Amino acid sequence: MSEWAPKRFWTSADVKETETGFAVVLDGRPVRTPAKAVLEVPSRAIAEKIASEFAAQDDRIDPGTMPFTKTANAAIDKVALQLLEVADLLAEYGDSDLLCYRADAPEALVERQNMVWDPLLEWAERELNAKLEPRVGVMHAPQDPAAISELRERVRAMNAFELAAFHDLVAISGSLVIGFAAKSGDHPIDELWSASRVDEDWQQEQWGEDEEAVEMAKHKQAAFLHAFDFLRLLNGQSGA
Repeated sequence: MSEWAPKRFWTSADVKETETGFAVVLDGRPVRTPAKAVLEVPSRAIAEKIASEFAAQDDRIDPGTMPFTKTANAAIDKVALQLLEVADLLAEYGDSDLLCYRADAPEALVERQNMVWDPLLEWAERELNAKLEPRVGVMHAPQDPAAISELRERVRAMNAFELAAFHDLVAISGSLVIGFAAKSGDHPIDELWSASRVDEDWQQEQWGEDEEAVEMAKHKQAAFLHAFDFLRLLNGQSGA
């Protein structure tokens, strides 16, 4: 027996400009979030993406094919209600950032981590005014409180829609610096994804592919790239 899924009940999906943003309407009626709030976003480009997701549904609605709708719903129903808590949770990643924890061997892995991660830490010091220090091993060692405070204020400056997408960039990569680098647009997003996978790629090279791990990585990469696209369109950027 197939799983139950709600049926499509609309003919047209369009974008309607409001006094405070852009709403998606189905046959002229506004879409609502799971918590029954009007689904309204600050960017026409995001609203158009959401409308296209609704328009693309067949007889049965598949939420898995609606990532922009899902992120907007999360921003409205969840993040907006606990903005400071979410911001501070993400800021904490800076104190245990992936880029700061280095292997002591083998030499080839150490060199690869240094080559890929050092420029990103240098970028963070230069562009974010936050100097994070690398260390060898996996045991936690606190970073400079002034650097973490600077990063926290930058995260707190984001709105709910930015934070909803930024959350996925940071949580998936394990790096607050990678999240900021993606948001800035200063780095190719594929390179940032690769930077978050240095250790996993190394293991794969040594021991071969694990089919389940590869499939999981594909799902994570798709979510990472979606979060980047959401932020890009939210900020009115047309290029990747």
